[in-house]
Amino acid sequence: MSPQHAARRGNLRSIAFMLVAVGFFCFMDTILKLLSSRYPALQIAALRGWVALPLVVLWIQWRHAWHTLWRIRWPLHVLRGMLAIAMLALFTHGLRGLPLTSAYTLFFIAPLLIMLLSSRVLGERVQRAHWWAVGGGMLGVIVALRPGTDGFVSWAGLAVLGAAACYALSAVLGRLCSRTDSSESLMLWIMVMAALGGSALAAPQWVAVRADDAGLLIALAVVGFGGQLAITEAFRHGQASAVAPFEYTALAWGMGMDWLLWHTAPDPVTLLGGAIVVASGLYVVRHEKKQLAAHPLQGEIA
Repeated sequence: MSPQHAARRGNLRSIAFMLVAVGFFCFMDTILKLLSSRYPALQIAALRGWVALPLVVLWIQWRHAWHTLWRIRWPLHVLRGMLAIAMLALFTHGLRGLPLTSAYTLFFIAPLLIMLLSSRVLGERVQRAHWWAVGGGMLGVIVALRPGTDGFVSWAGLAVLGAAACYALSAVLGRLCSRTDSSESLMLWIMVMAALGGSALAAPQWVAVRADDAGLLIALAVVGFGGQLAITEAFRHGQASAVAPFEYTALAWGMGMDWLLWHTAPDPVTLLGGAIVVASGLYVVRHEKKQLAAHPLQGEIA
């Protein structure tokens, strides 16, 4: 199989994982917003790590993958852990002062940052189609959410922008680590570092966890684990520049949650923005399939 053909197949697989990851993370963000009024941001980052760890350990045991956890590039994993703590703390802080939709508007700068970093750090050639997809997706988000200027100049807005930068760098580093390290190591160590590092930083202002928040924390564990697993696989198999535009599908997940939970239908402008986002994603899928058909298998043994 030619390298180009393998990359195309990997991109399509990664797009599917990214769609699943975005759905999980939309649920997680809703839970983070609920918890943000009760606990400090750093404590929430720590709790996110602690509640997900048992599921990660069970998953590693199921895969019998303990032997893959130690021979890794430790500096990159430590840096990813630090970025994860900063991202969760900054985003949680931002959610205190912004509606979820406004926070998403700001956070959607991340796909563009990922594409820029992937060309510099990973040496990936960012294709023109991927740039068009990111630009189209960003346009759709702006159309749908009609953001004002208040959120962009506030401390909450700056916190979300900082979280987006941390996420973008972490995603690119995850792709870099995946070239040599296992998915299990990527999952485990980022959770361990978020739990331990977040706890150490949050210790001076730690608030006792309320018993009636157990349900939210269990839900946070499940959706956080599912999202982290899916996004790890997304950036493992495909080019970061091809996967990043599908971050914008969070808009569609948000509209679906509004309808399911609060029976609120989106207005026509929001639907128009959502259609632009979906069209941008479909454009990438169509482009990848077209390129896959144009470059048939070369040297593959049946």
